[in-house]
Amino acid sequence: MRNIIRMIVVLAIMGAFSGGLLAFVKSGTAAKIEYQQLKFVKGPAIKEILQGATNDPIVDRFKIKDGDVDRSFFVGVFDGKADTVAYETFGKGFGGDVGIMVAVNLDTDQVIGIGITTHSETPGLGARAKTDETFRGSFKGLSINEPFKVKTDGGKIDAVSGATITSKGVCAGITASSEFYKKLKPQIIEKAAAFAK
Repeated sequence: MRNIIRMIVVLAIMGAFSGGLLAFVKSGTAAKIEYQQLKFVKGPAIKEILQGATNDPIVDRFKIKDGDVDRSFFVGVFDGKADTVAYETFGKGFGGDVGIMVAVNLDTDQVIGIGITTHSETPGLGARAKTDETFRGSFKGLSINEPFKVKTDGGKIDAVSGATITSKGVCAGITASSEFYKKLKPQIIEKAAAFAK
């Protein structure tokens, strides 16, 4: 009986030590992981949709707490004004979630551009949402306050040929993001103003 108790105590100590070590490693690498995601996954989309900004939007960023979620916003400075932000949202595609970076002008609430960050869509079909200029260009100039729909559903977005589900998922993701954008807009404007040149 004593051996069983001793074994339980030893296992409990080893489990606590292992858990503590894993937590330490996770907290120690969190910043590096975030940086790698910014540089290689989100960064290309951010730089593309905020092309022409006089600052580095990946460096000039801030977070706002939205319930249980920390939302990241990337600031674009144009003509000395920090009037554009990009943020990530997600839509449901054919193969799973599609990560979408959306840039919005804070003065007009117009979409400046969108970029696809992550997806698991079918190569040659849904995956073209990332590279199809006509599809991505359909969002430019539209108000973030209006629902986004593909043309077959009565909207203004040109769907990717052969990838209607992906196209609808991107539209739904951007439409859903308008809710937190509108809710957080006063805080976004306040924090973005600090980056004006």
